[in-house]
Amino acid sequence: MADDEAKKAKQAEIDRKRAEVRKRMEEASKAKKAKKGFMTPERKKKLRLLLRKKAAEELKKEQERKAAERRRIIEERCGKPKNVDDANEDAIMRICKEHHARIAKLEDQKFDLEYIVKRKDMEISDLNSQVNDLRGKFVKPTLKKVSKYENKFAKLQKKAAEFNFRNQLKVVKKKEFTLEEEDKEAKKAEKADWAIGKK
Repeated sequence: MADDEAKKAKQAEIDRKRAEVRKRMEEASKAKKAKKGFMTPERKKKLRLLLRKKAAEELKKEQERKAAERRRIIEERCGKPKNVDDANEDAIMRICKEHHARIAKLEDQKFDLEYIVKRKDMEISDLNSQVNDLRGKFVKPTLKKVSKYENKFAKLQKKAAEFNFRNQLKVVKKKEFTLEEEDKEAKKAEKADWAIGKK
């Protein structure tokens, strides 16, 4: 009997320790859940899925709206199709003139819009450069790729030009505006000096 009571007491002690460990584990898990707050991983996953679905729906609606707007603008600019199968020559000429006038008008509008876009682009680039100047940041220009050999070739050509024989020749000015008589006299004087033996 004493053995049974000792076994029961031992078993009760083991059960009590297990219960205590369980209780500590549950408190720790509750503390972890309390730290996580409202957004648990499962809720985050569901929220991501819902956001993706919503974004996909919005994207689809936007594409449909853009396609409808495009169709409406094309119909507005091109007009309704004309029946040219049953038309005579005068009617076809009239239709061609109408289309020609419409095309000229659209080209005019296109040119105006392109000019406006270019002007706005220039204004944007000017404003960007002004902002960068105010900030003190300078945009690095994009560098062109230059071949090493091309640079060396240019240096060699420059050196060759320096050693060119014609560049080192002395320039002699001719007497263009002297009289012929003076030239003849100078030659006679030289000849006479040579004949006499003067240097």
